[in-house]
Amino acid sequence: MSSLLSLFIGSVLGLTQFRIKRLFAYSTISHVGFILLALSINSVESIQSFIFYILQYSIANLNAFMILVSIGFSLYLYVYEDKEDKESLIDKNNSPVQLISQIKGYFYINPFIAISLAITIFSFIGIPPVIGFFAKQMILSAALDNGYVFMALVAIITSVIGAGYYLNLIKQLFFYKENYKKNPSINNIDLIGHILPHNYNSENINPSTTQEKPIMFKPENITINSALSGAISVITSLLILFIFIPEE
Repeated sequence: MSSLLSLFIGSVLGLTQFRIKRLFAYSTISHVGFILLALSINSVESIQSFIFYILQYSIANLNAFMILVSIGFSLYLYVYEDKEDKESLIDKNNSPVQLISQIKGYFYINPFIAISLAITIFSFIGIPPVIGFFAKQMILSAALDNGYVFMALVAIITSVIGAGYYLNLIKQLFFYKENYKKNPSINNIDLIGHILPHNYNSENINPSTTQEKPIMFKPENITINSALSGAISVITSLLILFIFIPEE
């Protein structure tokens, strides 16, 4: 019964959300329904699918939030044209991406991050050949093998409903023109960077002595942290390439 409620509540209420984090919160409720379904079957196959589902959903969810953080970082050099929506945001400086409409057309700003987010969303939906498909397939297979036909049918229907709000994110990313433009105040700015020595001490360091020639760069040369982009690349590759090692 609890898995049935989780599947319906997460799928139906997710359709009404216009904030990304709330949408992910309700989608988590829907995924918990799949997890509870695996636990309620209580067989060897269902326990294996339960563990696998938790692992794949955890890394996919981690990837989704890292991508949202990366989108926020990459938009600091842009100005949001829809001022009414932007001004209504709470804590917009610390959390610049809050509304689904704010990722509209982001593919034209950073296609690599947009494609990574799309792959992660496809994993949430359960579209083959992404890892989320194998996780849902394992649970549905265990349910059908143990006579839980009605629950398997409900899980499939709610997955289709949930795909509605997930695909809306895909539509916003790829099929709309972006609402951003580069901040005109950065057009003629030259930034200066210094390479700090290994024995860096913030109390007595003199930036002028770090190296003979400072590094000059433009605001356009600012990129996402390599550790963050590397983590997103590895997790996204794992999500999409799992088809080559489809083992429990």
